[in-house]
Amino acid sequence: MTIHYRSIWISDTHLGTKGCKAEQLRDFLDNVDCDYLYLVGDIIDLWKFKTGFYWPALHSDIVQRVIDKAKKGTRVIYIPGNHDEQFRKHAGIHFNGIDIQLNAIHTTQDGRKFLVLHGDEFDSIVCHNKNLAYIGGEAYEVLLVVNRWLNVLRIKMGFKYWSISAFLKHNVKNIVSFMDNYQHILSLEAQKRQVDGVICGHIHHADITEMEFGKTYCNCGDWVESCTALVEDEAGQIDVIRWLEESHQLLDQQLEPQPAYAKVA
Repeated sequence: MTIHYRSIWISDTHLGTKGCKAEQLRDFLDNVDCDYLYLVGDIIDLWKFKTGFYWPALHSDIVQRVIDKAKKGTRVIYIPGNHDEQFRKHAGIHFNGIDIQLNAIHTTQDGRKFLVLHGDEFDSIVCHNKNLAYIGGEAYEVLLVVNRWLNVLRIKMGFKYWSISAFLKHNVKNIVSFMDNYQHILSLEAQKRQVDGVICGHIHHADITEMEFGKTYCNCGDWVESCTALVEDEAGQIDVIRWLEESHQLLDQQLEPQPAYAKVA
């Protein structure tokens, strides 16, 4: 039995890299369905193709699952990010049931309007110094490898998974300041576009925060560490799904018998 949501947003899967948690992503796609599926950038990491081709069958499985959802009636919108920016030149094209767009406006069931975009447009490092951004991306890959081996040891010692990058994002002053500024800039863009909020990715940190001007900032997170997505229920409520921690609970809820209601004569 699958879990149905009105809308799902995923970003920063980085298919084509060893850091992608492809098994968890495939499991997520196998267990959910939706009316709208937004791929909010950095889905395929074309940057890594410059240093070596890595594309296991599992990554093809994920692409095929997305195409299958489109064929079955899900509207799939692909909004490229900076790691797959080559696809931006194909904006406006409908391919295998997938619409490629630079950004989108999504209207929730309760009538709120959200600007959907990857978010690198508002990262000054990416916009103005791509070489530095590329080096930063390589450093992040090294950090993921170190983190992977560290957690192998932690699990053997009976400890839970621990993320170095998540720790740094929450505790290093400059990174925290950058994330706050990033949210502030996106809230200004929401005000400019006259929408109720922004849904984005890019910084690999899932979050839903009320910002200036009464705008709502929503970030999908990533599938290289946190395995998170944004989902909208049938009432229009948007929440963060943390698949690693919540999948069993969510699937068990689907199997629980629904209460029987007496018919009114």
